[in-house]
Amino acid sequence: MKILYCGALGIGTASSFRAVALERMGHQIISVDTDPYALKNQLLHKISFRLAAGPHVQRLNRDLLRIAAAERPDVFWAEKVLMLQPSTLKKLEAMGITTVSYMIDNPFGPRKDPGWRLYIKDLPLFDLHVQQRDVSVAEYKRRGARNVVKVLIGFEPTVHFPSPVPLTDEDRDREVSFVGTPYDDRQTVLTKASQAGFPVMISGNERSWRRALSEDIFTKVFRFGELFADKYREAIWASKINISFVTKSNQDEYTQKSFEIVGCGGFLLAERSEGHMKKFKEGEEAVFFSDADELIAQIGRYLPDEAARNRIAAAGHERAVRDGYDNDSQMRLILDRVDEIIATKRRAA
Repeated sequence: MKILYCGALGIGTASSFRAVALERMGHQIISVDTDPYALKNQLLHKISFRLAAGPHVQRLNRDLLRIAAAERPDVFWAEKVLMLQPSTLKKLEAMGITTVSYMIDNPFGPRKDPGWRLYIKDLPLFDLHVQQRDVSVAEYKRRGARNVVKVLIGFEPTVHFPSPVPLTDEDRDREVSFVGTPYDDRQTVLTKASQAGFPVMISGNERSWRRALSEDIFTKVFRFGELFADKYREAIWASKINISFVTKSNQDEYTQKSFEIVGCGGFLLAERSEGHMKKFKEGEEAVFFSDADELIAQIGRYLPDEAARNRIAAAGHERAVRDGYDNDSQMRLILDRVDEIIATKRRAA
């Protein structure tokens, strides 16, 4: 299958990992990276992002149609592309190209992110929407989506894999670790864990965490900035406890980070949610917390117990592999639906 694949494709992005998975499965990928289309001026970028308008938007849509006309792909795959004009999707459909939207975020959630103007207009025009939460599946159908498939955002097995040599706590220099963003109230929970005396280490966007944390806590816990690909995996390997939160303001049921942690063979301490509890057996394949007090109690329970952490981490990794929490397995679920849609179109022709 030939796929015109559009999204933010920088090193270490989940979009780039999914493209690699599709290539690994034998599909031909024609990549269009949206990052070069972003405006360099920060103020203009913010304004144009909110409006989903401007010369760069026109240029991306012209380029996509030009490439589609030259390459004649079977599928156009959009990875959170907020600059797609409805006319572009209609022209792709007229070319006989099946269109797929893979959207990790929630345009209708309580977080109220900006930039959705064109995407909401596009919603009924895609042949297939890929979502990760039940509430989004229902909302998309209510708003006229033709087909919606629910998947989880999986780990990339060429990046997120266990250490090739067995690790012990002597090899780990991150005690209680979080790599990510300060969404929701994460800074409060992590601050309480640090104030309880545990050696918390946070990595992520420095500006965001500096704004979220008090100066003394930031100085105490923040290290290394954003971590991607190999550095991200190595941070998981180096951590005795890997914390993962659910983005409640996005109405998420689970988080990609949890699957990446177990993919790397790390010990997962995840925010308790129905989604997480369906994917892992509590106390056997992962450990959960509901609030700061329970997080602190779980850290106190497991930080000194290396044997229990290693056992749970191994079981979590085995579950993730067995039940297909990897990119390849999730891509197959999507492409099965794509095949059904293409077959239905052919029968109707």
